[in-house]
Amino acid sequence: MLTRPDRSEYADFYANYIARVPNGNLIEFLSAQPDAYRKLLGSLSDEAASARPQPGKWNVKEIIGHLCDTERIQSYRALRFARGDQNELHGFEQDDYVREAHSDTRSLADLLSEFQTVRNSTLALLKSFPPDVWQRSGVANGAPVTVRAMAYIVAGHTQHHYEQLEARS
Repeated sequence: MLTRPDRSEYADFYANYIARVPNGNLIEFLSAQPDAYRKLLGSLSDEAASARPQPGKWNVKEIIGHLCDTERIQSYRALRFARGDQNELHGFEQDDYVREAHSDTRSLADLLSEFQTVRNSTLALLKSFPPDVWQRSGVANGAPVTVRAMAYIVAGHTQHHYEQLEARS
């Protein structure tokens, strides 16, 4: 079973995300997250999912689109580092990605389906890693991070936004 990363394996910025991941089987937790989102948001109308909680804040559809984009980026980073790639990987501006994704023009059902597809791909990737790659590291967004930490960051980032959405309902 994959164990929680040591504090030395990731930048301070990610500590809040990793802290949100419960103890136990990470793969099972990652597998359950899309269903939790469907249960939380499945009865929401597209109109309600497009409503902003406050001016300038992301709506539900934008958050789901953001989860998809961010998970793809984090999984790509994990793949690169797992394969021994030592090239530094740059960060990304999440607000630009959200704006350019135009997620609020899509149906919530479509976005939730995409999230499930992205997660299935992430799970397949993580399950393919042999045990010796989890401690491999690289530099992303200016800070060193291990493959193991990247897996926890994906789960914790998703949990962070789940908790935000749950508080709205």
